Amino acid sequence: MDTINWRWATFADLTLADLYAVLALRQRVFVVEQKCPYLDADGLDAGAWHLLIRTKQLVGGLRVLPAGTRYPEMSIGRVCTAPEVRKMGLGREMMRRTIARFGDRPLTLSAQLYLQKFYEEFGFVPVGAPYDEDGIPHLRMTRAAARGPSRPPGRAPSA
Repeated sequence: MDTINWRWATFADLTLADLYAVLALRQRVFVVEQKCPYLDADGLDAGAWHLLIRTKQLVGGLRVLPAGTRYPEMSIGRVCTAPEVRKMGLGREMMRRTIARFGDRPLTLSAQLYLQKFYEEFGFVPVGAPYDEDGIPHLRMTRAAARGPSRPPGRAPSA
């Protein structure tokens, strides 16, 4: 496996090539692979932090939305990895890095139901009953703020 490059970026920090790669990967995973036609370009990326995982190309990523955007808490979403790099632990490392950066605040996510146990490993607990989101069962999960300092997020993303 090639060297893995991990990078946090605001929307303004993304190059056009980064943005194209992010949208292409999300479409590949969520729309094509999971057969879930939905509007990925939801207008929320501009205010989010983006974690990009690259080898020679983008192979994974997620976004973190500010508190009050979708939920009262900061929220993690669009978590995905390319099929060819699954089972390498990149999903777990994405979550570790996200919690290290933002875990001093409460976090929320809308988990695909089959991933409930995965997110529970990171301290997320279910809130409410499962629901349908774009034809896939989901479950809202939250994680309490960690005690002690975590790495500050740096400058705020521009909207």
